Amino acid sequence: MAGRRTDTRERIQRIAMELFAERGYDKTTLQEVAERLEITRPALYYHFHTKQDILTSICDGFITSLDELVAWAGQQSDTLEARREILRRIAGLLEDQWRPLMRFAQLNQGAFRETQIGEQMQERIIGLLAVLSRADASVIEQFEARLAVFALILGSVPQLFGMDLPESELPSVAMTVAVRLVSGYTGP
Repeated sequence: MAGRRTDTRERIQRIAMELFAERGYDKTTLQEVAERLEITRPALYYHFHTKQDILTSICDGFITSLDELVAWAGQQSDTLEARREILRRIAGLLEDQWRPLMRFAQLNQGAFRETQIGEQMQERIIGLLAVLSRADASVIEQFEARLAVFALILGSVPQLFGMDLPESELPSVAMTVAVRLVSGYTGP
């Protein structure tokens, strides 16, 4: 029974995030979430009472993932290969589960502004940005390391680029740019 409850919660989170991204957080109703899921509102309320509850549960999972990644990254040696692996893991999290949340966060910043969960997410992302910076790095290298993470995050929001590039290719391009930024790339 617990497995089914978890599966239903995950389906609700996924569908709600899709609707939040499509329609905007403020314009999405719980009734629309229930209809898209083909469940009743009472069944939805069994798992989540408000849209904020859904968003908070999604963000809590994101924060846990970031905390685990930052803890792991902090144990790695300070090498280029370790920084590349950190980028691969960030990209993996985005690909597996967090791309819709990043799209939502970029397009619906008002839903996070001045909320506890928004502050927690910002705090964790800042911590993530710092793990790629070497202690002895110049200001420029520290900036490049932070931009590398943002390249991956922004690579999950194709609407921001206006490029003639298939959406499926953007994550790969973002990874190439991110790796160049942490590698001291000096090419054309």
